[in-house]
Amino acid sequence: MYDITGAVSLWDHLAETSKPIIIYGMGDGAQKILDVCSLKNVKISGFMASDDFVRGHSFAGFEVKKLSDIERQFGDCIILVAFGTHIDEVIQRIIAISDRHELYAPDVPVIGGGLFTKEYAEEHRAELERVYSMLADEKSKQVFDGWLEYRITGRIHPLLRNQTDKAEGYEILDLGGNETYADLGAYNGDTITEFLEVTGGQFNKIFAMEPDGKNYSKMKRIHYKLSPYDFRTVNAGAWSCDTVCEFISKGGRNSSLIPYEKGKPVNPSRIKEIEMRSLDSFVKDERITYIKYDVEGSESEALDGSKTVIKRDKPKLLVSLYHRTEDMFALPIKVTELNPSYKLYLRQHPYIPAWDMNLYCI
Repeated sequence: MYDITGAVSLWDHLAETSKPIIIYGMGDGAQKILDVCSLKNVKISGFMASDDFVRGHSFAGFEVKKLSDIERQFGDCIILVAFGTHIDEVIQRIIAISDRHELYAPDVPVIGGGLFTKEYAEEHRAELERVYSMLADEKSKQVFDGWLEYRITGRIHPLLRNQTDKAEGYEILDLGGNETYADLGAYNGDTITEFLEVTGGQFNKIFAMEPDGKNYSKMKRIHYKLSPYDFRTVNAGAWSCDTVCEFISKGGRNSSLIPYEKGKPVNPSRIKEIEMRSLDSFVKDERITYIKYDVEGSESEALDGSKTVIKRDKPKLLVSLYHRTEDMFALPIKVTELNPSYKLYLRQHPYIPAWDMNLYCI
């Protein structure tokens, strides 16, 4: 496993450097990184955006500038990428900037608190080593090592050198034409479309859960040709039991619904009560052969709500591992406790930062 002890901590390096530090991006990611910098006594000198997005914006009291203007003002500087992207053109632009400047993509959690630092990795070394030892092939171990190096150092190249297309993940799953598929976090039906493409449109049944009303309606429209008997849906979030939870509605893929933390300032109009269902309750006695979990930080609860199905049917699983700080070790351990016979494969599909990191359980 990657040498945690010998790693250079990103946050320590940023606190000690004499170079100007520039945050690349605006919005939620930039605010999270700015908040961590404040906690770590890291001084930020400015903000930048891609040329197409610079239109007189300001962020956190700074004028948002083009890279060329930043270079004229500061010369050599450190760039912190503060947004996520899977678009190849944008990834190549980030790589090109990294050829000219010291560049990092700080790891901050998509959902929840905590920060994956060198100290955090040392604290959880036993769990990390346990998961590493459970991985079924060398490629998975390479992905794990690159992920661990990235999260401690912030360097993007350990991620990039181990990324693979989604097709490789589907090869691991080896889906057939008679699958009963449960899509937890079905979004607008895009992963159902992928599933149908992989299986040539052949399947037994599809069960889909999506909590966001707009996304749910899109999914139903896109897949209107599927028979209601074969395509069973519910406008609800995946959880450990059947209940109602308060959420903040944000829309979009990466944070469509996030738990509302009482006492945290938020526009009251965005707080919604959402129906939550366990998969065990939703599918009842149906035999499930494949489950996808991408539920925006609720993967642990969704696994708890699938205990009966997993123990009874031993379905293939695809589990997202990037929403919470602890997901990379806590979720694989939970999966193997539910079914010790699973073989675990780890793949990350093209993305900066370490999003679209998936665990395949066969």
